[in-house]
Amino acid sequence: MSGPVLLTGAAGEIGTVLREGLPERGWAVRGLDVVEVGEPRPGEEVLVADVTDLDALTAAAQGAAAVVHMAGIPGESDWAAIAHANVEGTYCVLEAARRADVGRVVLASSNHATGYTGRPASGLLREDDGLPRPDTYYGVSKVTLEALGSLYADRYGLDVVCLRIGTHAPEPPDLRALATWLSPRDTVALVDAALRAPSPGFRVVWGVSANTRGWWDLTAARSLGYDPQDDAEAYADALLAAYGEADPADPVHARVGGPYTLPEYDAEGARS
Repeated sequence: MSGPVLLTGAAGEIGTVLREGLPERGWAVRGLDVVEVGEPRPGEEVLVADVTDLDALTAAAQGAAAVVHMAGIPGESDWAAIAHANVEGTYCVLEAARRADVGRVVLASSNHATGYTGRPASGLLREDDGLPRPDTYYGVSKVTLEALGSLYADRYGLDVVCLRIGTHAPEPPDLRALATWLSPRDTVALVDAALRAPSPGFRVVWGVSANTRGWWDLTAARSLGYDPQDDAEAYADALLAAYGEADPADPVHARVGGPYTLPEYDAEGARS
């Protein structure tokens, strides 16, 4: 592929990691965000635009080799905000790619698309184990993101890879993250693999590091060429000393979505 990678959400947490990491793997980056991205790095373009502005996004996508979509609200919010930023934003990204003849889009999905799925007693969860079970409006937006990606792959022939990202952080912040952690280094490797895989069509893959305690099957991600290098187990002793052993009956540890499945994420007045 020739041309830069259009990176939406370039000023965000994962976007910042990719702005640094993708050029190290040979990709030119055209960073876009609704806020100022900051001083461009050597060879980088930076743009200010809202991903729900289809005309601006289509102009930004011209000449791009691919789009990596990381923009949006990164956690739970009210429905109107989620629907606008995450659902409408994803539609605009895919439609802009189609209009600009960009053949590949990498979408940031989330484990919260399947948040009410229980952890398996044995074995690992594949991407197609059961129906979508979102845990929040945020999770619903990621189910919709995957559905839109499937539509644009089937109807318009785009290559669309959806990354069900776990807990992205410099290091695992809690006991749950011993299973769900995605390190910054592995984030870059995963996106790079999604960009380079020959003719992936439509794919949904788990986005986690090679965690000893992980419960997600990385076969599909590895088939793209993803080779994770990090393991949350390196932080296990410190986390266990701080928090003790996890209770497998606790919903935080019994369900994929962890704390997003707890009552504090109910809509206002839902339990009154």
